[in-house]
Amino acid sequence: MRLVSDSGSLVYIPAGRVRLEGALAVPDGAEGIVLFAHGSGSSRHSPRNNYVAGVLRKAGLGTLLMDLLTRDEDIDYETRFDIDLLAERLDAATRWLAEEDATSSLRIGYFGASTGAAAALRSAARAEEAIGAVVSRGGRPDLAMDALKMVKSPTLLIVGGRDDIVIELNRKAYEKITAEKEMVIVPGATHLFEEPGALEEVASLAAGWFRKYLKPPS
Repeated sequence: MRLVSDSGSLVYIPAGRVRLEGALAVPDGAEGIVLFAHGSGSSRHSPRNNYVAGVLRKAGLGTLLMDLLTRDEDIDYETRFDIDLLAERLDAATRWLAEEDATSSLRIGYFGASTGAAAALRSAARAEEAIGAVVSRGGRPDLAMDALKMVKSPTLLIVGGRDDIVIELNRKAYEKITAEKEMVIVPGATHLFEEPGALEEVASLAAGWFRKYLKPPS
């Protein structure tokens, strides 16, 4: 691994026939680690996810920002919406975290944005209690509707108050989730939470949720 920026060290995660690039950062004394699943057309360089990741690290949590698709795969519009494939990539990254010395003892959480939230919930459903918590930012959990009832991880859905269609889709998904759950609508925020203070609110909510549920076993 080599340090690439404040977001962490460059790592390569094996996933079937491909290797995915990621940025791993584990603060001293970290009590958990959050794996980020970005939305369609985005990457691990997403400024919004990187901002949230910085807040999580200040809160004592490790972060792994990774590209779920290779550059060639990302060119294909349909592949960007292949939730099963994206979830399989998250599964691979989760196994990798569990095997790495620096992260094997840490409880894992998922932070998903847009289509990445659907992948995170589908992956969490398969992992059951192995995933300590899930947070969705402006997510599309409805794209994993058939898996939601199997999710056992405490799940927080965060939606912008002006993101009308996504609010309704999240409400429908929220009804299907049987695990501990909460849905928060950030007033005045649109889909990308670009309004003053909106992304700060998302980061604060996510940090609180992960700190609550990614505590190490007593």
